[in-house]
Amino acid sequence: MVINYFGNGCFRLQSGDTSVLLNPESNRLKADVTLKTLAATEVEPTPDGTDDVVISFAGEYEEKEIEIVGYPIIEESTDKFLKTAYAVTWEGMKFVFLGHLSKPLDATLMEEFSEPDVLILPVGGGHFLEPEVAAKIAKQLEARIVIPSFYKSVDEFLKATGKKGEEMEKLVFKQKDIQGDKGRICILKAN
Repeated sequence: MVINYFGNGCFRLQSGDTSVLLNPESNRLKADVTLKTLAATEVEPTPDGTDDVVISFAGEYEEKEIEIVGYPIIEESTDKFLKTAYAVTWEGMKFVFLGHLSKPLDATLMEEFSEPDVLILPVGGGHFLEPEVAAKIAKQLEARIVIPSFYKSVDEFLKATGKKGEEMEKLVFKQKDIQGDKGRICILKAN
């Protein structure tokens, strides 16, 4: 599995020839499956001639042997925009994408998202989780690997976790490589 970061909340996860794109900011990046954690309630049609799957709303999906469950973040959604968080099972690993979250998760979602192999969560404050709240969620979910998103600086988040982050160009791993990890923070450099 290879995870690349493209800034803000945009990540590409790739295994072999299959890729998942999270929150692309333009049409420049392509993937087999695209997940959006913030979507306008007015759905834009997918352009004709593309095989790419775009998932923007809550529901259960299966594409390319990837199981995807989208959960609505009702208390943060509006008439114009819907927020969704995702739990993805791929190659026996659990990935949780909290996207545009700005408030703590309710107990039901905390249970659904518990013990992921990889957790991608916003840590920058403002329209996103405050660093202290993000650190608390990361600790409670007991992720093996935590990857920050939507930040200008990760210093406050790292301070709140009491851990050092590992800076890297991209994260490359197999399931067996992360079995002993608990709360490892990987800070990916934007491409």
